[in-house]
Amino acid sequence: QVQLVESGGGLVQPGGSLRLSCAASESTFSLYAMGWFRHAPGKEREYVASINWSGSNTYYADSVKGRFTISRDNAKITVYLQMNSLKPEDTAVYYCVAERRVFGSGSPTTSYDYWGQGTQVTVSS
Repeated sequence: QVQLVESGGGLVQPGGSLRLSCAASESTFSLYAMGWFRHAPGKEREYVASINWSGSNTYYADSVKGRFTISRDNAKITVYLQMNSLKPEDTAVYYCVAERRVFGSGSPTTSYDYWGQGTQVTVSS
């Protein structure tokens, strides 16, 4: 069964950093666009960032631009989200996603087919 497994979440103080990882279970994912969404209590699910299959193009929500960086290592079939200058409003469950299409662009309007189970990020003093 195809799986996306997130890790790296936790509790961090405002201004701190975390790096999320998402490991895919099949090598085919190295050809798929991937990304991150988040869902905070009482709010709608929100797009965070995405990356095309090769890693040459990245996209970000305005709310995280300049603070978060998405990257991937296709040899490890893993996508990362480096989160710096974290704010309390970044508190949410973060989900890794993948589009089931070879050589996907990873644009913000991509419709994603695979979702991970989520990892909690809490930013609080």
